[in-house]
Amino acid sequence: MKPDYSDALTALLQQARTCTLCNGLPLGPRPLLQASGNARILIASQAPGSKTHAKGRTFDDASGNRLRRWLGVSTEQFYDPEMFAILPMGFCYPGTGTGGDLPPRPECAANWRKPLLRAMPHIELTLVIGQYALDWHLGERKSRTLTETVKRWQEFWPELLPLPHPSPRNIRWFKANPWFEADIIPALQQRVRSLL
Repeated sequence: MKPDYSDALTALLQQARTCTLCNGLPLGPRPLLQASGNARILIASQAPGSKTHAKGRTFDDASGNRLRRWLGVSTEQFYDPEMFAILPMGFCYPGTGTGGDLPPRPECAANWRKPLLRAMPHIELTLVIGQYALDWHLGERKSRTLTETVKRWQEFWPELLPLPHPSPRNIRWFKANPWFEADIIPALQQRVRSLL
């Protein structure tokens, strides 16, 4: 008898959305994630920012606008859990440090990531956004820098794609690496179309 992934995922999502492992966070716990047992594309990102924490929806900001443009999808498609699963490395806003937002809290991935991924058996493309997600999903397969890893994207393709964070703070990176939007984004959009 096959395991019922939908029941397992429903239970996991209910537990994850009420998680208080990181109860000492500056804005309190508010886990933000989206998933379905039918999703074929997984967005493995960092952690919600303060704006998305306040709105209660991941990537509901300028970063999300750029990411949706990269994907070539509408807002409605992006927030349809039947199409896209969104599992940040940390589900809650971690707070701010001297150089921007703090890293995702490690408790989140340690407790939730493996069981949630096991309950989503139809994922065919994982978009790995930012250094912490790269560490978890690629481990020793990643290069020394994010840029070097992204340049090697075809080694992981078509099941996985390493991406820089779409944050406006990375505008200098996008300008310094025009090959990213010229070469990778068309391939990404074509793959997304084929999966949706």
